[in-house]
Amino acid sequence: MGIRKKNNKNPPVFSHEFIIQNHADIVSCVAMVFLLGLMFEITSKIAVLFITVQYNTLLFKMLLSDVATVFFYMLVTIIMHAIIQEYVLDKINRKMHFSKTKHSKFNESGQLSAFYLFSCLWGGSILHSENILSNPVSLWEGYPHTLMAFQMKFYYICQLGYWLHAVPELYFQKVKKEDIPRQLLYISLYLVHIAGAYILNLNRLGLLLLVLHYFVELLFHSSRIIYFSNEERQAGFTVWAVLFVLARLLTLSLSVLTVGFGLAGGEHQGLSLSEGNFNVLFIRVAVLAAICITQAFMMWKFINFQLRRWREHAQTQVSKKKSSSVKGKSRKANGVNGSVSASAADSPRARKDKSS
Repeated sequence: MGIRKKNNKNPPVFSHEFIIQNHADIVSCVAMVFLLGLMFEITSKIAVLFITVQYNTLLFKMLLSDVATVFFYMLVTIIMHAIIQEYVLDKINRKMHFSKTKHSKFNESGQLSAFYLFSCLWGGSILHSENILSNPVSLWEGYPHTLMAFQMKFYYICQLGYWLHAVPELYFQKVKKEDIPRQLLYISLYLVHIAGAYILNLNRLGLLLLVLHYFVELLFHSSRIIYFSNEERQAGFTVWAVLFVLARLLTLSLSVLTVGFGLAGGEHQGLSLSEGNFNVLFIRVAVLAAICITQAFMMWKFINFQLRRWREHAQTQVSKKKSSSVKGKSRKANGVNGSVSASAADSPRARKDKSS
């Protein structure tokens, strides 16, 4: 994220600077239009598609109208993003006086920490209420899981809304051009995996893997925030490194157990769009391949990150040793010069010159 400088001059209406400065207000007005639509009978049926989660009695089923609901909650997420930025992160930045690089990373970690914490707590409560942790067999038993409880479906809609909102935020936050490809890659990976679990009715497995992944990411970004406040506090990165590797192994194990063994031996085999059944060999292999490639990619990025940190640490240690050795040599040189001067001053010739 780039640094947003406040400008007292009012930019031209609908210019890039005007939209960036007032994007939260503009999005709030758009969201208000949908809310006002609930007040009129003519527009209420359309507004309901955007605001409320479509349901069937006590359980919910995936519908095409979910696209409209995801769009509305994407607007809500943009507003929440602006509130956290203005009332929390910007105030901390002004007190800490971060550099441009730290400013950008602090904003990124601050926003993601708030999102990961909220998602972990919410997802954990759903896992507990659905008895998924106490009964792991439910990850594949009874597939296809076309019917979802309200909290489960609403969770997925909010997740999709959040990662969709991250795309326009690249423009609103003035992200550097060289950072946009990296950001788009991670956003795309999140959207593909979350939407894939939702569409293929692997919502239980997807929820468990999301909570596991978010917990590890929360630890990383929290450690980075602590590091920015005091660079000597790096213990959190060590804990994160261990948990990161364990999370990758656990993700692969749960995926292979659920998709490779559980669904492969399930009762409902075959492809049926009307029933939401995608339990065929080709889709199972594609799902496992996507998960394995993503985990391998994350491990590759993790290894490069650790090697870069070790190199930077080694260079820092070498520079410290060099500076200390140079200081030691200068001190010895000053001591030698002082002793030579003192001996010269005490020589007979020097004493004779002084007496004369």
